[in-house]
Amino acid sequence: QVQLVESGGGLVQAGGSLRLSCAASGSIVSINAMGWYRQAPGKQRELVATIASSSSTSYADSVKGRFTISRDNSKNMVYLQMDSLKPEDTAVYYCNTNLCDITFRCRYYWGQGTQVTVSS
Repeated sequence: QVQLVESGGGLVQAGGSLRLSCAASGSIVSINAMGWYRQAPGKQRELVATIASSSSTSYADSVKGRFTISRDNSKNMVYLQMDSLKPEDTAVYYCNTNLCDITFRCRYYWGQGTQVTVSS
């Protein structure tokens, strides 16, 4: 059984920072791409940032220069450092990871989400 658990969300004032963490656990053989998505009320879920197994990264235009994604392969974790937060960053943030389990079945997994609220 594979599980993704996010942490680090909360309430912050505009201009502040938060760091999200996502831990993958269970019968994992390998982890490929890792990423973060978000979904604001009444909006579709959108991609925020991704990081490949090579550590190459990509970002949504709306967060470039403010957010930084990183990973720690030894701990099966992915992080999202969010700086200069804006009210429009308010959303539920989801961890998304492509990994292979001990049956060598590879697929994407989702975390349960963590709320980020930025007040103006």
